[in-house]
Amino acid sequence: MSVTTQVPKDFDAENADNFEDIEKQFAVKAVQQMATYWAILEKVPGSKLRLTKMDDDIYEHLKKDFPEFDPAVPINEDEMKSKSGKERWRNFMMAYDKKIDDYNFGTLLRSSPKTEYGEKETIFVPRMQFYAVEIARNRAGLNDWVYEEAEKERKAAKGSA
Repeated sequence: MSVTTQVPKDFDAENADNFEDIEKQFAVKAVQQMATYWAILEKVPGSKLRLTKMDDDIYEHLKKDFPEFDPAVPINEDEMKSKSGKERWRNFMMAYDKKIDDYNFGTLLRSSPKTEYGEKETIFVPRMQFYAVEIARNRAGLNDWVYEEAEKERKAAKGSA
């Protein structure tokens, strides 16, 4: 579900009030998305998962614009959020304006495919960065361990029941 709102013409983002309730709503939505994604990874191997209808295009675009990107390597948040990093990612993401719902909505991303979400292992990124990184990780089979661990726990629970 996508909600579109009109920004008033006289709205000044630089001097706008910081509404705590709105921030909380964004945080709740980001955490819900994180929990949903993790639950899906526990039920389906990432290598068999499609995150969008455009996964193939996003993956090819990522390889073209970020040929140095290795999905197995932990993300360097400072590099990603540096002036040049922001510029490269902004250019990448703008290709999905009007194509991917909420493409720039804040989302939580694990810095490494080898870890679960955690306070020190999670970074806040626009949704298109999440899609690009997670599609690449899934294609490389780097998220399959989540399903495999959950499967072991399911079998152990059945065995003890």
